[in-house]
Amino acid sequence: MKLCVPGDKLCSHEDCIPGTGVYLRHGYIYSALAGYVLRKNEGEELPVISVVRETETQLLPDVGAIVTCKVTSINPRFAKVHILYVGSTPLKDRFRGTIRKEDVRATEKDKVETYKSFRPGDIVLAKVISLGDVQSNYLLTTAENELGVVVAHSEAGAQMIPISWCEMQCPQTHAKEFRKVARVQPEYLEA
Repeated sequence: MKLCVPGDKLCSHEDCIPGTGVYLRHGYIYSALAGYVLRKNEGEELPVISVVRETETQLLPDVGAIVTCKVTSINPRFAKVHILYVGSTPLKDRFRGTIRKEDVRATEKDKVETYKSFRPGDIVLAKVISLGDVQSNYLLTTAENELGVVVAHSEAGAQMIPISWCEMQCPQTHAKEFRKVARVQPEYLEA
């Protein structure tokens, strides 16, 4: 990303559409802030150019993004989560998400029981299907083989081992617990 200071000429107004933190004068777009230059294509024919301060450069969960989250609570209709990472990038702020019962798996959606899929404290890989805002949650899905619980702890406190797509086992007590287990891909193991 390119740094700029107020008054820097960024480009011609024919090349970009002015966004936030910039102003238009005599056919050119100038920086109104000290910060980073961002160019985004938002469906228009020209990219939108903006200047943001470092504190504002935050990666946000986007539709289709794979996120890592921690289950905070469950009820029969959905699981509430805190989104911790987008891809392998940690988030500065805390974002909330919801995994609805019908978004847990792709088949037999009507037979899903939330408490047999997730437990509070589980670390889950999920995909964003709908954007939220400050007041509402992001809607997430685990309805793919690669998505679901990646880390879970048993009642004995040990990290559980996946034994099938729907069960994990405690290595100490050998107790089995139901989970919607992710088939973790090698690129996610590095993070």
